[in-house]
Amino acid sequence: MASVPVQKQFALIGAAGYIAVRHLKAIKETGNNLLAALDKHDSVGIMDNYFPEADFFVEFERFDRHIDKLRRIGNPVDYVSICSPNYLHDTHIRFALRQQADAICEKPMVLNPWNVDALEVFEEETGHRVYNILQLRLHETIQKLKETFPDVSRGKKHDIDLTYITSRGHWYFFSWKGNLQKSGGIATNIGIHFFDMLIWIFGKIQDNKVFLCEQDKATGFMELENARVRWFLSLDSKDLPDDMKKNGQRTFRSIRIDGKEVEFSSGFTELHTETYRDILRGNGFGIEDVRPSIEATYEIRNAIPVKPGTNELHPFIKSII
Repeated sequence: MASVPVQKQFALIGAAGYIAVRHLKAIKETGNNLLAALDKHDSVGIMDNYFPEADFFVEFERFDRHIDKLRRIGNPVDYVSICSPNYLHDTHIRFALRQQADAICEKPMVLNPWNVDALEVFEEETGHRVYNILQLRLHETIQKLKETFPDVSRGKKHDIDLTYITSRGHWYFFSWKGNLQKSGGIATNIGIHFFDMLIWIFGKIQDNKVFLCEQDKATGFMELENARVRWFLSLDSKDLPDDMKKNGQRTFRSIRIDGKEVEFSSGFTELHTETYRDILRGNGFGIEDVRPSIEATYEIRNAIPVKPGTNELHPFIKSII
């Protein structure tokens, strides 16, 4: 007779953020339970759709005390889901591990390479794990690319254009997301999934150039073991293709490999539940998985922009530089 899966107990940090609903849904859809949630903002009515009985806190100190009490009375949290602003991830991961729970953290896991090193030590000391949300690695199209290119790429450099334009209003630049020290800037906050995916498929970085890095857009050239990547990230709706502007669309996501478009728009935002399932099965993406993309985005935001070489400049931004 098959055994019944044991329900896991979760806590969630950052319940009022827009990404939190995907974590609430994932916890619910995997048959688990949310015991408590934290956010300094109290606009968390969405919790009623998933876990109306969960305790909610607006002060970290009270949340900390509550989670500790649950552990001491024999009802411990197994996982802490972290949806807080990027610069707080490191602190909240450490909190989870100190409470003898595993952490499931939104991207980026941390902002700096030395934070990765420190968390590795913390994992060893506590015996608990840190997992990151790298949902693109679970996307069916991306997995097919991963299966296909290693066999045909040996000794060959593929030419890739990565374009991601996701329009943001004025609010963005007044929030923590517009603060370089808190978000890590545009490459870290919106680009890290794509850099992780390309490194995962096409190999280690051999060269990492930046041509432009501003608050609302950045572009550069990344040479991988098996690819040359021209990349462009933007939060400015003016950078959208003309036909998209006319249609009122505000997001453009494109990866072209050797001149051929890779279609992966559908399902891009629906993979959190699958990520949770993967973690609960004993898999998931850990610290060493995220290290290359964290190092890459750290280099990008600290780079001194240079002039592009021949064929290194992304076609969308020739008029900007």
